[in-house]
Parts: sequence; structure tokens; C-alpha cells
Amino acid sequence: MLKKFEAYFDKIFVVVLLILLVINYFHFAPPADLRTIFIIASYLGLLPVLVSAIRSLNKRQVSVDLLASIALIAAIIAGEWTSVVFINLMLTSARIFGDYTANKARSAIASLLKLRPEKARVKRNGKIIKIATEKIRVGDLVIIESGERISVDGTVTQGEAEVDQSSLTGESVPVAKKSGDPVYSSTLNVAGSLTVRADKVGRDTTLEKIVKMVEESQKNKSKIRTTAEIFATWYIVLTVGGAIIILLFTRNFNLVLSLLLVACADDIAVAVPMAFLAAVGYAARRGVIIKGGEFLEGLTRAKQVLLDKTGTITSGRLKAQDFLVFSGFTEKELLSYAGMAESVSSHPIAKSIVEYVRFRGIKITEPDIFKETTSQGIVIGGQSKKIVCGKISFLEKENVSFDGEQKKIIAREEARGYTLVAVGYNGKPVGFLALADVIRPGTENIIKQFFELGINKIVMLTGDNGKVAARIAKQIGIKDYHANLLPQDKLDFIKKSLSRKYKTIMVGDGVNDAAAISLADIGVAMGAIGSDSAIEAADIALMKDDLSELPEMIELGKYTVQISRQDFWIWGTMNLIGFSLVFMGVIGPVGASAYNFITDFFPLLNSLRLFTLHLKLNKPSFTIKKSGVKLAG
Repeated sequence: MLKKFEAYFDKIFVVVLLILLVINYFHFAPPADLRTIFIIASYLGLLPVLVSAIRSLNKRQVSVDLLASIALIAAIIAGEWTSVVFINLMLTSARIFGDYTANKARSAIASLLKLRPEKARVKRNGKIIKIATEKIRVGDLVIIESGERISVDGTVTQGEAEVDQSSLTGESVPVAKKSGDPVYSSTLNVAGSLTVRADKVGRDTTLEKIVKMVEESQKNKSKIRTTAEIFATWYIVLTVGGAIIILLFTRNFNLVLSLLLVACADDIAVAVPMAFLAAVGYAARRGVIIKGGEFLEGLTRAKQVLLDKTGTITSGRLKAQDFLVFSGFTEKELLSYAGMAESVSSHPIAKSIVEYVRFRGIKITEPDIFKETTSQGIVIGGQSKKIVCGKISFLEKENVSFDGEQKKIIAREEARGYTLVAVGYNGKPVGFLALADVIRPGTENIIKQFFELGINKIVMLTGDNGKVAARIAKQIGIKDYHANLLPQDKLDFIKKSLSRKYKTIMVGDGVNDAAAISLADIGVAMGAIGSDSAIEAADIALMKDDLSELPEMIELGKYTVQISRQDFWIWGTMNLIGFSLVFMGVIGPVGASAYNFITDFFPLLNSLRLFTLHLKLNKPSFTIKKSGVKLAG
């Protein structure tokens, strides 16, 4: 409520100040009549600036408002009421720009809430009823037809559909959904019909959590401010100290006042955070949630990236890659036996083998008699036709004997990092299928991009054995990896890796790696959509499983830092010109106020360029140059 009042006050106050200056400039009223109004307006404008400066001092911080307060008080003491009105116009305009930026960045995400349907059809007690979305309860069955948006986070219980998830992930291609698949609030059913069991409703949905996280990122600007406040601390000390020295030597109060009025740095205090907030908003529209500009800026200072293997570099799902048939049997026999045995199991590896066998064109016949030993293997058939499928050790327990040459082949494949599922028939080994965790497409190219962006060291961390780790690391083009790590081992490694000289990025899947992600300078969660732990633990959440988004965010960070540096150069140049005009006697206090007001807009307009970054269905084009990184499109 107070925030709304302040926003309305600032807008009205700016109009009043402009009217007063016009009346004064064109002499529409006698100066004596205007004096009282100018004095009232001056003190009204001083109040919010002084309060802000005092709040900062109470937090042991030096803000730009302190310098503005000094300039205002000095002008009031000198009775330069026109100058005071100009300063107030400048400061109030800066606050309005700041509010505009924050609202624009916030509305980019909050607008997603409008995508959530107001009503939904729910199946209760055998009947389908239409109710308000906020009245949906966990466990309700929600019906979503083609063209309708999904109102809850839930699990498909019936039907098939193509769902457009771009509102959350930024991906343009609809995702196929069937029974057992998760769906999310605000996403659009493009084609098909679904019945969804509501798992999360209202504020617990992924959409609501994203909006909340982005809103909190607006408040979490400590590092953005650090750049401005470190500057402000030194700048204010030098400015005030310099003003005192000049006053002692010249005894010219108007000269000192004019210099202070030119020196007010309210524009840079707004322009730099504006640039970062615009970039954070842009990233969010692309399905990358950054909790604050400090983390976007931190990406540009990163020199080390730690990557969890499973779920980050790889898909986290073993898939059959190849097979080997021992003498005396055929390829068709191996695959049909394996498919028959694994068709009765619900284990993920079994499903992968069945998928592979069907891909090879082999018809699978489900067995009538079978026995499954959890995490070991399956036996089907009886005495005359006994098929065993599973781990090597399981086959040996079931009296399947491997000769010396076969054991060498098995040892060789395991040394290459493959998981083997062997098949035996009536006591004889038929062969085996080799499975591996599949590397995500394009990972090797992403690793190259990291190095091109100035990352000096990339380390893969995994709980897998050294053989698997070595194979994966070689394939993606990195030399540093650590295998056989327990969760605590990962934390210990991260602690040792942190440095004061640079930032360390930790990338994980956000579920098992929540602790490691939290510990790093910048924690990045992959595929965070639907994961509460990822959203809470990560500093940056990639809503879809696409590691390529991270190099792009580093490039966006570099571009944003480049813009903010330009703001400082623009501001510094304008100040030097203003100081020169004051020392040459071209402008006095009133002219200095007007000059500062006009030049305030230059760095602000420069930062506003970041709002021209448009969300595209394809990825934006970034061009890397030696002089920096800039957006090409």
C-alpha cells in the first residue's frame, strides 16, 4: 500500500515540479508568489531522499542518496530554490525510472499467471463439474481438452496429448504426454485429451513458485548494489572531500554548490540495476530463472565449472548401445531371449532392453513362467528350455558357465565403462547386451563454448566408477574428473575448489545435488521444472534439461556488464563536461541542476537497450569477440 502511494506521489510530484519550472521560466506569476510554493516543494522533495540516506547509514552503507541529500541541503541553505526544484525533479524522475524497470521485469513473469485458466472441469463422485481453479484440491481428476491450458501440476492418468510447455521452459516444440507423465500449470494442451491427477495446486505449483522466486530476485540485489555502492562510497568521500577543499581555497559557496549539483550520481544508481533487472527478466522468459542480478554478474567472473555427471552431462538413463553373441548362437536368438525375459520386468534397464530389441525388429513373446530376483536377473521357462537374463554373477549362480575367453571379453567391455546384461540358454552363455548412460546431445560442443567464454577448468563429479567416468570425460573433451564420490565427497571437493579470486559454478540435476548446488558460489539446477528442491537450492534454474542455456546466460551476463560499464563511461564523461562548464563560469547552481537533470537520461536510455531483447522461438544469436560479448540479434 505504501509502495503504491509512493509511486503515485512521485508521478504527481514530477508533474507539479515541471509546471512550477515552466511558470517560473516564462514569468507567468510574480517570483514572490512562487517562492512559498518553491519552498514547500523543496522540503517535500528532500524528505524521501533524506529518509533513504538515513536508512542506508543505519545499515552502515553509503548510498548515492547521501550525496543528493548534501546537495539539496546546501542548496536550501543558499536559498537556491530553483536549483532545489531541479534536483527534486531529477531525483523523482530517477525513482520513477527505477520503479518502471522493476515493474517491467516483474510483469514479464507475473503475466504468466494470466495463462492459468480461471475455471477447470473436475471429475468428482463420477460426475464432471466445472469449478474455479482455486477450488481444485490435491487428488482431484482434472479434464483438459485440446486447446485448453492446464490448471495444476499433476500426473496424467488417462489419455495422450501434445503439450506446449513454452510458458515455463521456453522450448518451442510441444512435448508428448501419456499416462504417468507429469504436466504443469499454465502449459497448453495443443492436441489430444488428458485426465490429470492434481498433485500440486495454487501456490504449490511450479508456475507460482517461479513467479515468487523472480519477485524475490527483485529484492535480492545486494551484489548489483555492491558495484554501485562501492563506487558510491569512494565517489561520495572524494566528492565531499573535494568540495570542502575547494570551499576552503575559494570561499565560493555557489561554485561548490554547482559542483555538488553536477556530481549527483542518482542516474548511475538507477541505470546499473536497471540493466541487470532487464537481463534477469529476459532470461526468465527463456525458461532460465536467475534469483538476482548478482548471480548473472557472478557468471562473468566464473573460471571454474563443476559438472555432475548423471542427469547433467548424461540423461541419467541406461540405454542399450550394442551387443555381442557368443559362438553357437545367433543375433536373433540373443535378442529374442533378452526381450522375452525383460518384457516381464518393470525395471528401467529392462524397459531399455525391450525398447532396443524392438528397435532391432525382433518380435517379443512374453513368457508364461518366470521368476525375477530384484536387481539381479530373471529366469524363464523350465528344465527343457531355461533362459536366464541378468548380471554375470546371477547367471553363474544359475549354473551358466563362462569360459576363459568369454570372461576376457566381459572384462574388456566392463573396463570400457559399460553395464552388461548377459543371457544364458540351458546352461550355456548366449551373449550380452552393453548398456551405458547416454551423453546428452551437443555436450562436447557446450564444453568448448565454456572454454571459449573464459572458463579455465571444467571438472566432472560422479558417484560412478572410474572406468565409466574416464569414458564419459574422454567423449566430451575434459581431462579433470573425480569418480566414486559419495554426496559428502562432492561437498568436500566443492569446499576445496572455492576461491576468492574467481567464482565457481556447480551444475547438477537439482534433486540429488541440492546440497552441492547450494554450497557453490553459483549453483545451477538442470531440468528444474517441477522440482521444488531445485528451485529452492539453485541460484540459477534451467527449467528444461538443456545445458546449452548456461553458456548463453554467461554471454548475456557479459553483455549486461558491458552495458553497465558503458553507463559509467557515459556518466563520467557527462560529469567532466559539467565540471568544466562550472569552472568556466558558464553555469551556476540552477544551470548545474538543469544540466544534471538532462544528462541523467543518457545512461538510463543506454540501459533500456536491454529491454529490446525479444524472446524468440529459436535461440538468440550471440557473437563472441575479443573486446567482449555482444548480442548480435
